[in-house]
Amino acid sequence: MAQRDSAGGTDGTTAGSGDIARSLELLWGTGDRPARGPRPALTLDRIVTAAVEIADAEGLAALSMRRLATDLGTGTMSLYRYVPGKAELLDLMLDHVLGEPSAVPDGTAGDEPADWRAALGAMARSYLEQLRRHPWLLKVNQARTVLGPNAVRGLERALGGIRGMGLSDAELISVIITVNSFVEGIARARLHTSEVSRETGLSDDDFWENQRPYLERAMLSGDYPLMAALSDDAFDHGTDHFAFGLQRLIDGFEVLVERRSGQRRSSGE
Repeated sequence: MAQRDSAGGTDGTTAGSGDIARSLELLWGTGDRPARGPRPALTLDRIVTAAVEIADAEGLAALSMRRLATDLGTGTMSLYRYVPGKAELLDLMLDHVLGEPSAVPDGTAGDEPADWRAALGAMARSYLEQLRRHPWLLKVNQARTVLGPNAVRGLERALGGIRGMGLSDAELISVIITVNSFVEGIARARLHTSEVSRETGLSDDDFWENQRPYLERAMLSGDYPLMAALSDDAFDHGTDHFAFGLQRLIDGFEVLVERRSGQRRSSGE
C-alpha cells in the first residue's frame, strides 16, 4: 500500500482528510508503538511534538514526512510505522495543541456554575494566545476536525464555564462558535499584518505613507465627507480591537441571557 504524504489534496491543510478510522485509533487508542519489530526508538507523542515544532517555526508548508524524519534523526519509512501519512499526522497535531494548559475556568466540577462572563473572556484570550503560538492553525480547514480526547475535553471545559448562562444546548454551542470565530478573525488579521511586512519588506508606516498624497486629495475633494470628518485617531494602531469586540459580544450575550431569564420567570419555571 502506497504511503501518503499529503492531506486535503496537495497542501496538507485539511483536517479529517486521511484515514479517519486510523486517526481515531491513534487519538483514542494505544497506537503509541508499532505492532512488530524491535523496541521502538520513537514514540507517537515525540513525532507529533516535533511536527508541531516545525509547523510553529516554518509553517505547514515546511512539514513533510521526510523533513520530520530528518529532524528526528530517523528514516522516513520508520515514521510510517507510527502514522500513515501527513493527513493523519495533522489530525494528531490539532489535538496535541488543544491539550496545552488552558486559562478557561473549569466549571464542570461542583454544582455552582462558573461566572460565564469571566469564562468567555478567558476562553477568548486563551484561544487568541494559542493562535499566536501556533499560527499554522489559521491555515487549516477544520470543517471536519477529527475529535480526539483533548478536543472533547476542551469543549467539555468550555460548556462547563458557560452553563450558567441558562441558554439551550444549541445556543451554548452557538456562543462558543461565535466567540471562536471572532477570535480567529482578529488573529488572522494580526497574522496577515506580520506576514505582509515580512514578505514585502515594506512596513505598515511606509505602505500608508505611499498612499497619503492620493488619500489627502480624495478627502479634500468633498466626495467623502464622512471619511474626511473622521478624527485623527480613528485608525490608531494602538486601538485594542480585540478587547473592544470581545466586550461587545459579552454585552450582547448579556441581553440574551436576561431575555431568557425573563421568559422563564414569566412562564413560572
